[in-house]
Amino acid sequence: MSKFLQGIKKPFLVTLALLLICGLAYPLLLTGISQVIFPKQANGSLITVDGKAVGSVLVGQDFTDARFMKCRPSAVNYNTYTQEDKENEKYTGIGSGSKNYAPTNPELSKRVQEDIAEFLKENPSVKKEDIPTDLLTASGSGLDPHISPKSAEVQIPALAKATGLSEDRLKEIVNENSQGKWLGIFGEDTVNVLKVNLQIAKDLNLAEDAD
Repeated sequence: MSKFLQGIKKPFLVTLALLLICGLAYPLLLTGISQVIFPKQANGSLITVDGKAVGSVLVGQDFTDARFMKCRPSAVNYNTYTQEDKENEKYTGIGSGSKNYAPTNPELSKRVQEDIAEFLKENPSVKKEDIPTDLLTASGSGLDPHISPKSAEVQIPALAKATGLSEDRLKEIVNENSQGKWLGIFGEDTVNVLKVNLQIAKDLNLAEDAD
């Protein structure tokens, strides 16, 4: 028995040491460093209005109000479901990525056609062939909050009509919340939809106060 205990003593101590180092000390160290150096990013890059979190600059949202710019198809509600969804087996569990359907998948075709019809209804001045692709397709993560400048531009006439803001003002808002390619080379020019909509909401509140 004594030899057995002597034999397991060293591996037990090594396991305990690694558990404390890798499972406790290392995560706490990285958490502490991130909170000091990148506190905003470490806490989810949240945007707050009047002390209340309204979203993250890194996660897209589904906007249904005609006064707000539309994002690309988003899986932001990937972990929400009703009891009815669960009973009907529509809830497939936690997962944030896009559905990754093949181009020939009938479910994808159906969803895209429905999105096209809805977009054309909300934006009567836009032709079907002029709808940017990213407004109809999800990103790889399914959570991207950005759209292309073209996707923002094509929505401006309808937004101007719904909000009462001028097209010039809406273009200013889009430009203020746009980001160019990193180092002018990598990535794409993007527009953050959440930031645009927060500015629209702010402008509308100012307009209402002025009235």
